[in-house]
Amino acid sequence: MSSAMIELILEATLDTLYMVAVSGLIAALLGIPLGVMLYVTRPRQILAQPALNGALGVITNIGRSVPFIILMVAIIPFTRALVGSSIGTNAAVVPLTIAAIPFIARLVEGALNEVPPGLVEAAQSMGATPWQIIAKVLLPEARGGIFTALTVTIVTLVSYSAMAGAVGGGGLGDLGIRYGYNRFNPTIMLITVVILVVLVQGFQSLGDYLVRKSDHK
Repeated sequence: MSSAMIELILEATLDTLYMVAVSGLIAALLGIPLGVMLYVTRPRQILAQPALNGALGVITNIGRSVPFIILMVAIIPFTRALVGSSIGTNAAVVPLTIAAIPFIARLVEGALNEVPPGLVEAAQSMGATPWQIIAKVLLPEARGGIFTALTVTIVTLVSYSAMAGAVGGGGLGDLGIRYGYNRFNPTIMLITVVILVVLVQGFQSLGDYLVRKSDHK
């Protein structure tokens, strides 16, 4: 394999890591609060707002139901207005983030479901405010589940980023399509798949480690 191809593979790997890292970070910053709001605004919860909960639920479900490849195409005008282009790694970050936010939100909501209601009731009996309960009871108790949610999301983003490459998003998917599939080079295809598997395994192992550490605290 030529040095030029090795350089292309390295560049594509870094592009994939960039897309996953940026979209994952932004999605976490927005998705975790959304997941918390989905939980605490339920009827009979500490910030019960059924109408708001219903609206957030509908928006989240719509976001989760749109296939990623369709989402990428549908928001091209928004992506172009936001980053100035509809192709490349920066452009791919936009649909990746939008796809990940509702995904994280529902997983975080599920993690909060595992917090024993008795802990919340005990905090309420001691006069804790709803925001204190969120910060000092719900989030700490659901920490392991939240780490699991983030791990699942990052792993999903790796596969989504590869899909984005098929439509000009850059990264390993783009490399596999252009230099592997279009040029009938199975070696490049295999290398692309192997790197993606290694990335997924690495992110999963890191996530499992963080979950174990959080459970020991």
